Amino acid sequence: MSSSPVKEAAAERIETSPSTMQRIVAVIDIGATAMRMAVAEIHDGAKVRVLDQLVQPVQLGKEAFETRRLSRKSTERVVSVLSQYQRVLREYGIEGTSDIRVVGTSAVREASNRLAFADRVYTATGLHVEPIDEAEVNRITYMGITPQLLANAELSNGKAMVLEVGGGSTEVLIVRSGNVLASNSFRLGSLRMLQAIDLARAGVDRRRALLENHINRTLNQLNEFVRGDSQLNLVAVGGDIRLATRLIVDDWQPGELAVLPTKSLAELTDTVLKMGDDEIVKRFDASFIEAETMGPALLAYSMLAKQFHLEHVYVSDTNLREGLLKDIAVGGSWTAEFRNQIVRSALSLGRRFHFDEMHARSVAELARKLFDQLRSEHMLDNRHEVILHVAALLHEIGMQINVRSHHKHSLYIIKYSELFGLSRSELLQVGLIARYYRRAPPQPSHTDYMSLDRETRVIVNKLASILRLATALDDTRTSRIREIECQTDGKRLMIHVPGVRDVSLEQIAMKQQAGLFRDVFGLSVMLRAGET
Repeated sequence: MSSSPVKEAAAERIETSPSTMQRIVAVIDIGATAMRMAVAEIHDGAKVRVLDQLVQPVQLGKEAFETRRLSRKSTERVVSVLSQYQRVLREYGIEGTSDIRVVGTSAVREASNRLAFADRVYTATGLHVEPIDEAEVNRITYMGITPQLLANAELSNGKAMVLEVGGGSTEVLIVRSGNVLASNSFRLGSLRMLQAIDLARAGVDRRRALLENHINRTLNQLNEFVRGDSQLNLVAVGGDIRLATRLIVDDWQPGELAVLPTKSLAELTDTVLKMGDDEIVKRFDASFIEAETMGPALLAYSMLAKQFHLEHVYVSDTNLREGLLKDIAVGGSWTAEFRNQIVRSALSLGRRFHFDEMHARSVAELARKLFDQLRSEHMLDNRHEVILHVAALLHEIGMQINVRSHHKHSLYIIKYSELFGLSRSELLQVGLIARYYRRAPPQPSHTDYMSLDRETRVIVNKLASILRLATALDDTRTSRIREIECQTDGKRLMIHVPGVRDVSLEQIAMKQQAGLFRDVFGLSVMLRAGET
């Protein structure tokens, strides 16, 4: 095992113009089989120029997927590699930790002792390890691959499955014309498949049959997930498929989608599955990390292409680290288009439960306007506005189960649903905001609420109190109140409704709903009809 970081092929994705304003940052991805680091310059206009990429092998996935724990030996290995990376970063002028983002994917995320692991890393290096869930991975993948999809005539107007077979899981996005139709994660990973084969003590002849059996289970789930009869294109992402593409496609240009014939992929897969790791390394100039996972991953891609009768597969050279760098470049903010993708996903969920869409949209729009006009009071950012908007759209989704306690059922449905772009933590916040849009405020006996840290509990309180005002403004369910004007004087929030003569019904509802807002912000609420 190498004791020093290994250079990984890096391409400059975006040309940058000379600028006096630049920042050097780094992202580190702690994966199931390797730790990879990318160093980049960020220039004015959120332009990114990759300077360096390094990779070091680790064996986190094998033990995390089998025992659900990361051993002390593996933890110290991670600490050692991070210390090496920090020495490299000092050469680039990165001394502290504010310009370094460290993320852990499936192996770290699934380990039961991930908190102890993160604490040890922090104690030794000062670096915070952030376990990112499937929703965050899909968000970053979407950010990285969307420009390539829109630049391709066939993909920009058609339906595409963006898929990555990783060590522990397979991440899937279904995209049409730049819009995300669905996203999901499947427990199919190259390391998981290899572990199953080892447990079965299968010989060489049976290895492929066992691999195909595991892959077929996921293919059946994918058929249910994809739905629809429209032509589907496959866009493959991931290190294994990138290596295969470089072996087959001679003129692949950085930043562009490669076209990989399914027949050629199948032939390479057949060859690789008959070879040992050492032979793969020598013949294909692969690393030992790549040699171990290459066969199972390529078989999954190949079987998927055949399942959907595809003559070719598109392959993207974007990766998680490039997406993370772009995320840093834009300050972690959600673009307007990404916000719209989240809202579309929420609307799709609401329709599945037959929600009152007109009322939901009215409340969401009023909540947005309240949020915007009360920024000086709540001091929250645009991500929180999206969370509030989604909670407003879905606040009555539990009606389908039980009218009387629908707010509680709304929390349950939202908490356990898949909404593109929102992490499990963010989904819980959305669910709690919907939960507290009516009746009793948060209580110490509410387990989900108390599982949050204090800062997040305060955020939930703020947004739930705003949602209560928004629902009061559309208490008649007629969407007749569309515009509002908010004024505060330090003791009171005055909401004027221009163009509406009589707001007596809304005033009654506001009196019932404004208590939480008063408790959170210290402001009483008055609703007045506007002058006509």
